[in-house]
Amino acid sequence: MSQTRQLKGSYAVRRGLLGAVAAAGAWVVTIGGPAAAAPIPDPQARQWYLDAMNAEEIWKTATGEGIKVAVIDSGVNPSTPSLQGQVLKGRDFTGVDGEETDDYVGHGTSMAEIIAGTGKGGGLKGLAPGAKIIPYRVSDTDLQNKEKVNAFDFQQAIRAAADSDARIINMSMGSEFYSSEERDAVEYAQSKGKLFFAAAGNTGDGPNKEEYPASYPESIAVAASGRDGKVTKFSQHGNFVDIAAPGGDIPTWCDEKFDAYCDGDGGTSAATAIASASAALIWSKHPEWTGNQVLRVMFESAGRGKDWKPGTVSNYLGHGIVRPGAHINRGLGKPGDPGVSPLTNERVGGSSGSTASPRPSAPASSPGPQGKPDSVAEAKGQDSAASAGDSSSTGLVIGGVAAVVVLGAAAAYAVARRRRSA
Repeated sequence: MSQTRQLKGSYAVRRGLLGAVAAAGAWVVTIGGPAAAAPIPDPQARQWYLDAMNAEEIWKTATGEGIKVAVIDSGVNPSTPSLQGQVLKGRDFTGVDGEETDDYVGHGTSMAEIIAGTGKGGGLKGLAPGAKIIPYRVSDTDLQNKEKVNAFDFQQAIRAAADSDARIINMSMGSEFYSSEERDAVEYAQSKGKLFFAAAGNTGDGPNKEEYPASYPESIAVAASGRDGKVTKFSQHGNFVDIAAPGGDIPTWCDEKFDAYCDGDGGTSAATAIASASAALIWSKHPEWTGNQVLRVMFESAGRGKDWKPGTVSNYLGHGIVRPGAHINRGLGKPGDPGVSPLTNERVGGSSGSTASPRPSAPASSPGPQGKPDSVAEAKGQDSAASAGDSSSTGLVIGGVAAVVVLGAAAAYAVARRRRSA
């Protein structure tokens, strides 16, 4: 068996072979979006999506208060002005010196601020400023190449988050390799009633290979949209995409020094954080709902273009662009059956306190899923992006510009598909 096959089949092997594999570039844990630009003095002025989503109007009704979000990332620095008082006790799973509050690249802190930052000190404003963050630190490829790390940190962090009182898990990281152990952990989180949001990836204008954990059926894969209401060029696409959120032209911390914010693309990482914050807003308005109900409302209230055929799901934007205000302020979307997942249409995770067990782990050598889902029906139409804002018409787009995504020489197809089931 080749080294690559071993890595795809077993999460344990992926770092047992880390020295040789990571150096050769065969295993890459991606973290963050496209490269950031120069430092900027006023990051809040660049948070265009808050105006587009009518955040101030949403906050009159819901702020995410009472909702905890687990952020599995490079760590979260609780001392930035925007995060003071927002970060709870978490855990470090890297196996290297430091704690979950020691962010080694600044990425996890950026995601936490995008979710729940207060904006104090001129820092990033979170879409759900009433929410709280529970940080879980894991390693990326650069840290793996520098230090001897815990081989099981991803799956352990996911399970720890699932066992915590966080209702939402945000993972703006990923790799190209399927792991049955990691998938079991994500499925375990679903069985506990959690919503697990994961970044689709940022190589949509290149290799566009499916990334994990976003591509696991139990994950909510988040794509990125831009100011114009269109999917960004870098956002990865495929039948695994569930929903989209703003991810283009979003500032983040420049690095682990926390001296300045940089302008650039937050990528699907930032989009995932905004999707998690959207869920926190809806859940804070309806704390009695299950994760299934919150997600169903997110899908049903998402922004779609006027040419989007009803009942179809886009390979580029999933169910559409998140619009928490469309539900919070106008009541769009119905919660439906509390015990049925809108991802798989299976009965699972009926309550946040569920103690249901996940399926048994697959053998370590089992390959990742191949091909399309069992049932795929294609419907001709335009893969339209719609506004992230809370307008009265789902056909309106950010800035009033018609948004039809054209990739290559022809319009893309909207695809009605069922997520892969276990």
